[in-house]
Amino acid sequence: MRPTIYHNPDCGTSRNVLEILRESGEDPDIVLYLERGWQREQLARLLDDLALKPSDVLRVSKSPAEELGLTGPDITEGELFEAMLQHPILVNRPIVVTKKGTALCRPSEKVFALLDNPPASFTKEDGETVTSG
Repeated sequence: MRPTIYHNPDCGTSRNVLEILRESGEDPDIVLYLERGWQREQLARLLDDLALKPSDVLRVSKSPAEELGLTGPDITEGELFEAMLQHPILVNRPIVVTKKGTALCRPSEKVFALLDNPPASFTKEDGETVTSG
């Protein structure tokens, strides 16, 4: 099984995770979800695999969540899910799927646990070095 990364190339964390995957010897499937959008079943499956609710993966920073009124206490999980289908940017990223599981890889070093051969260390774009051990 090839890993899959739900990737936003404009996101530094997502770029770091993609590079960690490559440095581990993986050739991941890259899903540019902002361009493709989410399919209902796909997003529901990812949330199930993550054991998270839409509110757990809601991206508020640099997204229209607040202007769409999605951060209030009366918003339901169903309403958030529907909004995520309409506005893919509302889903935090990157999400990585490997044979070892599925994870929202924030911070980027969370991806180490999903890899058979993670690099011993990795230097992020901001200069921070993280280790897999």
